[in-house]
Amino acid sequence: MILIGQYDSPFVRRVGIAMTLYSLTFEHKAWSTFGDADKIRPYNPLTRVPTLVLDDGDVLVESHLIIDYLDGLVAADKRLYPTTEPARHRALKAAATAMHAADKAVALFYEKALHKEVSEVWSSRCQRQIEAALTMLNAERARQTTAFWFGEAIGHADIAVAVAVRFIRDAHPKIDISPYPALIAFADACESRPEFQAISQVFIAPA
Repeated sequence: MILIGQYDSPFVRRVGIAMTLYSLTFEHKAWSTFGDADKIRPYNPLTRVPTLVLDDGDVLVESHLIIDYLDGLVAADKRLYPTTEPARHRALKAAATAMHAADKAVALFYEKALHKEVSEVWSSRCQRQIEAALTMLNAERARQTTAFWFGEAIGHADIAVAVAVRFIRDAHPKIDISPYPALIAFADACESRPEFQAISQVFIAPA
């Protein structure tokens, strides 16, 4: 399999970390949606990442879909989402909240980086949404006593939360995350793990 996209993207990174945890062999093409659009387009005409090229040539896009596919490649007891309720929908909710925060962080970054006249209305809205998601996740994490979101084993929710926090910190250093101490401690613990360090890249603003 080929994973296309740079690891400064939280969406690409969550897929790469999951594949690493699953011990799945893959080739990584660190192509930028800006500088390498012509390389990405034959695989994904929308030139978005992550793009996962399967061994049979089929192509999957969008991190949630890719994660669902990866889960189908491993035994049920090895999957990084819980397989029974209510843990499953709670994990999906935590991961979705984190990814929505990351999506808003991407939108906010591009608003400021690509527009000469920044929309303060849109920027403020994005930042409020980011902060609301972080508040929710921090409160949930503060109630937990286990190493990870749903016990002592890492899962997709943990990955999603950690990569979202990392991206927000990297892309928006002016956003104050000190009000979220439980979330910061959790993300830092995840980032210390070898698979997070291996699937990592310094944030690069598009040229």
